[in-house]
Amino acid sequence: MSFKVKTFFDSDTKNATHVVCNEQSEDCLIIDPVLNFNLSAGKFSSAGADKIISFIAENNLKVQWILETHIHADHVTAAAYLKQKLGGKTGISSRVSEVQRYFKSLYDLGDELACDGSQFDHLFEDGEIFYVGDIGVEVMHTPGHTPACVTYYTDGNAFTGDTFFMPDSGTARCDFPGGNAKELYRSLRKILTLPSATRIFVNHDYGCNGSRDYCWETSVVEQLNFNIHLAENKTEDQFVSMRTARDEILPMPGLMLSSIQINIRGGRLPPPEKSGKYFLKIPVNSF
Repeated sequence: MSFKVKTFFDSDTKNATHVVCNEQSEDCLIIDPVLNFNLSAGKFSSAGADKIISFIAENNLKVQWILETHIHADHVTAAAYLKQKLGGKTGISSRVSEVQRYFKSLYDLGDELACDGSQFDHLFEDGEIFYVGDIGVEVMHTPGHTPACVTYYTDGNAFTGDTFFMPDSGTARCDFPGGNAKELYRSLRKILTLPSATRIFVNHDYGCNGSRDYCWETSVVEQLNFNIHLAENKTEDQFVSMRTARDEILPMPGLMLSSIQINIRGGRLPPPEKSGKYFLKIPVNSF
């Protein structure tokens, strides 16, 4: 038995959504889906997610899981929308509650936001195994970029979220709330203990400043030999020093303050006001 991977790349957020299909049973899972959001107009669009829905229908696939590798800061998740349209269970790391607690305080949210991960159908523990058809998927906690980052590993494929970028782009930033460069280094090394031929599917690519086309697949051996942030067998201290200096000059993602408050709710908007209208908060001078 084996999996086939179909990737949908969103050019606005540079996000890769991976649909992972069990070729024998036609069961599938969806990893890191995007709901398009025009911040300046305050409007959502399901155009990208609808392409996934069409692919699922055309191939007679059955969605078992809609998964997040972490709480994203650069796009709005389409998990809730896709679950409504396709079914399946949503899943994320059991450490999501840490992220929820921080942002509940930041946005001054009331009791309506439970910080227990109950907005998701399942919270994965490190080392947990679940099944798509008859094929097992192992969950590896790989924190550092955020506390709730995970890698999904199955059938020689690792879906690492933002932990790894393509080798010429390096690794994830660690300056988001709860991020930790030491944890990231250890998570990277954990992933690199997988077999060298393991295919690594990343969540983002920025085209390396226009020097090549967008890519989202690499491998353990390529990361070991060519990742620019791990080159020359960097020690943990060297990596932390490099990562910290780089993070200090990175701009905040344009959708962070709007997307986070949706993503910590599993892709749902905050409760409406008395008028029935929905609003997103923008914290001022908080970062």
